[in-house]
Amino acid sequence: VFHVNTAQVSCTFTDLKKTMNPKTGETIEEDPDYIKQGQAAIVEITPQQPLVIEENDDIPQLSRFAVRDMGQTVGAGMALSVDEQ
Repeated sequence: VFHVNTAQVSCTFTDLKKTMNPKTGETIEEDPDYIKQGQAAIVEITPQQPLVIEENDDIPQLSRFAVRDMGQTVGAGMALSVDEQ
């Protein structure tokens, strides 16, 4: 479940673009198969329902999100770009 602001929406991970070192931001691997615990990544997520989220460059406070599964937080981050539909 994708949590952003007050919304909770089911989502699908569409693409794993690259993994990065969380401290330096240096790219570790392009187009990886998986993410290890503690790594940072650039991913593409598609919500199952309409969702309002802002890009980090526009309004940083409204770009932050968390991803939870079975009551456990499995990811958190910020929206770098948004495809409007």
